[in-house]
Amino acid sequence: MDAIEIENLTKNYNGTAAVDSINLRIKQAELFGLLGPNGAGKTTMISMLSTILKPSSGNAKINGINISYQNSVRKLIGIVFQDPSLDDELTGMENLTFHSKLYHMPHELSKKRINDVLKLVDLEGKSKMLVKTYSGGMKRRLEIARGLLHHPKILFLDEPTLGLDPQTRRHIWEYIKKLNKEEKITIILTTHYMEEADYLCKRIAIIDHGKIVALGTPKKLKSSISSVKKPTLEDVFIWYTGHAIRDYEGPELDNIRFRARLGWKR
Repeated sequence: MDAIEIENLTKNYNGTAAVDSINLRIKQAELFGLLGPNGAGKTTMISMLSTILKPSSGNAKINGINISYQNSVRKLIGIVFQDPSLDDELTGMENLTFHSKLYHMPHELSKKRINDVLKLVDLEGKSKMLVKTYSGGMKRRLEIARGLLHHPKILFLDEPTLGLDPQTRRHIWEYIKKLNKEEKITIILTTHYMEEADYLCKRIAIIDHGKIVALGTPKKLKSSISSVKKPTLEDVFIWYTGHAIRDYEGPELDNIRFRARLGWKR
């Protein structure tokens, strides 16, 4: 059984398809990259898979469970949103404890798991500090720890290293690879950093105008451009999506962010 099965998944806004009949399968424990320009449909697709948005048509399954069964799917997934979502007035430990209560985790299990995930992201000695004193990298590591707290089978990482310095970004990469290998978690990663996708992902899908325009391993995608000598993943991205600058993020984005802040409601 694949971790994610997507069949003709579609989301329309005022007659425009933000996601247009996508078909895709992602394997168990795969580290999968989802790339695309602004407004290409990445965020909409992840929002449907994580049950924040309801599809206009089509279907998807998470570990064999239809995404229409919201509560069952939400127990299987973790999410690290692009926008910060921690409570700065709480400590790292308090943020994780609050999250564990949302998932009705028994006290002893919660306590052990919080210690485990803090150790995984090297924040054991910082857990009693207020989050507002954390650096950007520490906050992202805490958000990753929070996403892992309830033992998800699948983790969605939406721009996990956005705005971080190169050293911190590299450390986050190593945490992502470590949890993928040691915890056997399927990870779906969106990013605009091509070197990040190239370094981390086993396979990559490039989405544009709501459709998958390229799919394969980084090596396979780079070899598909025969006209460019020693092509990079950035060359591949531009080859399939064009040179035009994309300022448009799509009519769905503000709606998605608003719903996410409400806590899963759609």
